[in-house]
Amino acid sequence: MNTFNQSNNCFLPPFKVEYRSENADDQLAQHLAQRFRLKPYDSDMVIVCIGTDRSTGDALGPLVGSKLQTHASRHLQVYGTLEDPVHAMNLNEKMDFIQSTHPQSTIIAIDACLGQFSNVGNINVANGPLKPGAGVKKDLPSVGTFHITGIVNVGGFMEYFVLQNTRLAVVMKMAEIIASGIYKASSLSSGEPRLGSVLRD
Repeated sequence: MNTFNQSNNCFLPPFKVEYRSENADDQLAQHLAQRFRLKPYDSDMVIVCIGTDRSTGDALGPLVGSKLQTHASRHLQVYGTLEDPVHAMNLNEKMDFIQSTHPQSTIIAIDACLGQFSNVGNINVANGPLKPGAGVKKDLPSVGTFHITGIVNVGGFMEYFVLQNTRLAVVMKMAEIIASGIYKASSLSSGEPRLGSVLRD
């Protein structure tokens, strides 16, 4: 996968915000806008939202994708929604399509993950590709110039069961913040007027 400006993004430190923090989406947007500004003007910004609506915890990615698609922006190309998810069974096919359609692109991978109890609720942005399915022992291709993960529940034991029994309210709220942060960052970095909390209906 051609991640056009991966080296530039690596200069930025990782970012973390708790989803219940005040103005969490604005904090996320400010960080993402810095990353978006590193993108060459004529390259595509591709958002790959990984997961499935068949598991509550794993629905974070598709929820983000659907929210972004509802408020479409010419600056963002979104793959992975509730209606057309990107998941373990089609990830290779989807990434082949993205590579051929957007050969010069910055790719943001978004996925749910499990972590320590003290970190549940954190939204993290980190350099480099995401390794989907690692928490549930799946061998899938790495995705992304950089990635955003939401820690939806506690890991380390019976991961499939934990994902299936994650609270939908938590996942929905995290998806709102991530989608709003991305949308606001796109507006900030492109010089468009800030559009407020358009993703909070």
